[in-house]
Amino acid sequence: MKIAIDAADLCDKRIDGTRIYIKNVLDHLGHLSPADNFFIYSKGRLNPALKFKKYSNYTIRCSSAPFFWTQLKFPFELKKDKPDVLWMPLQTVPYLIPSDLKVVVTIHDLAFKIFPHHFPAKDCFLLNLFTKKAIKQAAKIIAVSKNTKQDIIKYYQAPASKIQVIYHGFNRKIFNPKTAQNPAAIKKIKNKFKIKKDYLLYVGAIQPRKNLSVLLKAFETVKENQSGRELSLVLAGPRAWLNQIVFKQIQSCRFASDIIFTGPFKTRELPGLLGAARAFVFPSLYEGFGIPVLEAMASGTPVISSDNSSLPEVGGGAPQYFNAQNSSELAAIIKNVLDSPGLQKSMRQKGLEQARKFSWEKCAKLTSQILTDHK
Repeated sequence: MKIAIDAADLCDKRIDGTRIYIKNVLDHLGHLSPADNFFIYSKGRLNPALKFKKYSNYTIRCSSAPFFWTQLKFPFELKKDKPDVLWMPLQTVPYLIPSDLKVVVTIHDLAFKIFPHHFPAKDCFLLNLFTKKAIKQAAKIIAVSKNTKQDIIKYYQAPASKIQVIYHGFNRKIFNPKTAQNPAAIKKIKNKFKIKKDYLLYVGAIQPRKNLSVLLKAFETVKENQSGRELSLVLAGPRAWLNQIVFKQIQSCRFASDIIFTGPFKTRELPGLLGAARAFVFPSLYEGFGIPVLEAMASGTPVISSDNSSLPEVGGGAPQYFNAQNSSELAAIIKNVLDSPGLQKSMRQKGLEQARKFSWEKCAKLTSQILTDHK
């Protein structure tokens, strides 16, 4: 069987959950389906940090286009190779493809339907347009959580039988307590980002849906308390759309000098950041899956998370949860965790147990079964 895969997103400089997902599934597919031939398409040079393992049954096709590669160039590549199955790891499908081509689409989240005001108008329009088309055309849909599956049914009336939930995984070699607690790595990362105090950590893009305004308000409240006097807040991640609101709030914060923004960082630096943190705080308004929560638990870091969307699915009983709209509740939970060594120990143990339920191997195996299904 010839299986086509759109890997164009791996050429992007920015690394986020969807790109980590594509890279890690490709690291396993060739081994899991040795009898099948995979045609992997990109629109330029792969980001070195997202290079995947090459197998003998992988054929790499690289072709550039000035814009709209997926819609204007990719269909012609597919026409030449004539695959049996097309996997789109992001929620879009080329318009100009054969009507009899089996299409499998991964839907990561529908945040643009629930929080449209948190997206640039152009992006929101295109996401609506392409997602509707992808759901209609797909023979099979992969949803990255049960919550995402329910959203697809709710907003697009897709039949439940068409949707299979396949969870993400994490890199066990990188995210584990031993790596996270490496003294040399922790010292190096603290020196690089000039972290001199104990700290709370957030990991992710700086954009409105991540709800950092609530985290900043809670941090102010904690700083006013005895528990937070010698405490910093580290925001680790790149600037994304509409990030100006967050930085204006940081500038006006009374404790702005204790807020550290790392900007983009290397994956190998993340375990040290997680290992030295007093707690990992994830205040997001909505997540399709929430890989940072999984990586934090796997590293043995206590997790404090908002209680919405897919996050309780990922975290299970390990995190302390809070209402994403309530900064006072978050502040109270942070204070309680900081003041309770016994609670921290319990959260770490539960987090490690919960993380064991997820793996990229399992994700890739289930994905392979869908792609190679002849139905």
